[in-house]
Amino acid sequence: MSRSTTRVPAPVNAHSHAFHRILRGRTHQGADGGAGNFWTWREQMYEAAAGLDPAGYQQLATAVFAEMVVSGWSAVGEFHYLHHDVDGARYAGEHEHGMELALARAAKAAGIRLVLLDTCYLQGGLDASGTVLELNETQRRFSDGDVAGWLERHGSLAAALADVDAGEGLVSLGAAIHSVRAVPPTALEQIAAGLDPALPLHVHLSEQPAENESCQAAYGLSPTGLLERSGLLAQRLSAVHATHLSEADIAALGAARAGIVMCPSTEADLGDGIGPARELADAGAVIALGSDQHAVLDPYLEQRALEHGERLRSGQRGRFSPAEISAAARAGGLRSLGLAENDDHLEVRTDSLRTSGSRAVQLPLTATAADVVEVHINGQLVARNGIHTRLGDPADLYQAFFERYPEFS
Repeated sequence: MSRSTTRVPAPVNAHSHAFHRILRGRTHQGADGGAGNFWTWREQMYEAAAGLDPAGYQQLATAVFAEMVVSGWSAVGEFHYLHHDVDGARYAGEHEHGMELALARAAKAAGIRLVLLDTCYLQGGLDASGTVLELNETQRRFSDGDVAGWLERHGSLAAALADVDAGEGLVSLGAAIHSVRAVPPTALEQIAAGLDPALPLHVHLSEQPAENESCQAAYGLSPTGLLERSGLLAQRLSAVHATHLSEADIAALGAARAGIVMCPSTEADLGDGIGPARELADAGAVIALGSDQHAVLDPYLEQRALEHGERLRSGQRGRFSPAEISAAARAGGLRSLGLAENDDHLEVRTDSLRTSGSRAVQLPLTATAADVVEVHINGQLVARNGIHTRLGDPADLYQAFFERYPEFS
């Protein structure tokens, strides 16, 4: 019996931390068996970050990007800060960009478009009183020492990525500021002055109330206000999460026409809260979607969760139309990552037990990754029926990784 399908533009994943996939199904409780919260989850994340080297990261990221592809994602913004060796020392010589090139090679193998959002990370955070914290043992591998060191390394990275891309147009460079907790105001101003203004720039923003409180204590401003004062609030900026915002924050982000990358499955998994997506869009910001820590890798579930979150906090249905949901998954992501429109597309079943009877425009509210029959990226058929055309079943790739690195299993 032949299947009935429809062709749709392929979604774009605007926020990813590939190494977080290690944590799937392992962090429902805190390390002590308690319920936990974002901050206890972060300690488990640091444990995962401490153990990866370039070879291991390439193997893991290849599995993650292959899972993205077979699920229907065509491009990914990788918010990357695992820059250096586990002791914080910079990789030397030809291995200087070892962790970055591991991601680029993984993306090439999976056939996904990668925008490497190379991230500035300079301090350990802010405590409740606004006091700057020193980098902890794991965070040292995230840091280039100062903003000049980050700008220098970032400047040399484009050529290294171009060598891996070899003209295929799959791999490109962007930039990120981890957060106002991890990058001080003077460095923010240096980034505003020294970073190529054509590059997309991302930042974690107001994911937790504690971030807002510590920023206010340290600098007398909200994180959004600090970015605005530093000259970084602009159309090329994408704020990730943007969960806990004041009316003034929403107005400022909207006036700047900033991107907002909502990660609904992660925000639910971590207990972050539900951000004001509708108000941000109405103010002029442009919504995109990301899978962040990959508790789920399914572009349709992220689209559905965007609308469901709005329904839960407002008590109203149809806060985003199906067309707006689709635009967040596609056009918003392309804009956020600085990618041009392209012919990347999916063939999606319209006769499955989930989608049978659905109006085509409302597939974002009924389909899942299981309904993705084919994925076409950069003119190539890269996945069919959940299997990667070159790499096979991503589950086998994960199994091989966890067998090779049993410390993560």
